[in-house]
Amino acid sequence: MKLTKDQINDIKEQQAQNNKTKRVTAPELEKILYEALPALDHGFIRVVDYMGDDSSIVQSARVSYGKGTKKVSTDSGLIKYLMRHWHSTPFEMCEIKYHVKLPIFIARQWIRHRTANVNEYSARYSILDKEFYLPNKENLAAQSIANRQGRGEVIEGEQAKKVLELLKSDAERTYHNYETMLNQRYDGTTIDENKKGLARELARMNLTLNTYTQWYWKTDLLNLMNFLRLRADHHAQYEIRVYADIMLDTLKRWVPITYDAFMDYRVGGTEVSAKGKIVIQKLLNGEDVNLTDSGLSKREWNELMEAFQIKDKIV
Repeated sequence: MKLTKDQINDIKEQQAQNNKTKRVTAPELEKILYEALPALDHGFIRVVDYMGDDSSIVQSARVSYGKGTKKVSTDSGLIKYLMRHWHSTPFEMCEIKYHVKLPIFIARQWIRHRTANVNEYSARYSILDKEFYLPNKENLAAQSIANRQGRGEVIEGEQAKKVLELLKSDAERTYHNYETMLNQRYDGTTIDENKKGLARELARMNLTLNTYTQWYWKTDLLNLMNFLRLRADHHAQYEIRVYADIMLDTLKRWVPITYDAFMDYRVGGTEVSAKGKIVIQKLLNGEDVNLTDSGLSKREWNELMEAFQIKDKIV
């Protein structure tokens, strides 16, 4: 990731602010506020604003006047209870805003989470940066045979080299044509004084999906955790998972008690259906139970066995 001098100066100016407030703050999050945290080759995530902390969740749950209780252990117990029993509204009382630079194809996947306020960089108004995402060789993989939306074995050797060359050449060629249609180069200079440039809203349409875009993404804590539960999972696409992992760290800095409960009950925990519960009860009682008699599909059965690491029962 490379920032321009103007971007670096803007960040320094933001971090140099010394505003007084009566609102609660998260000291660990304050340490990285406004900082551009690198993601992929040219991307980043910045926390630019937030509201509330763990005590705000407790305050909301109890509808009290002040912060939470004096004892962290008591607040922790309540937050764990809320998480364990899926009480959602207290977590909606905290909000966070990120500035994200990401490839367009990841932005289109990300926007499927429709529970945030988003304002994206306008290619109708400004010229997009000449930056494209190119994966590392270890992240070039063939289509998975078992999963239609996933990756299989890593592509290596000459084939990997050829794929990277195609990605790079296609991106550079379309960006060159983008500049030609605009009649304006990336640095702002005019290409031909005697020609008119095509409208930016039209010229942008031939750009490749690995071109970088930027947006501000504001959401509440509940929906941030819903996003991270899916996108920080090992099944998620690698590129969006990179961003989710960085956001997990900001979650830990912001609301550490909630983070621990989230990792315990949402990330590390598992959901069991009524039929699955009967299967586990029978296994605990030493009874013989199999897929045929369980009433579960093969996929449900295997997911249940994997969740409880009963490997000899996987079929």
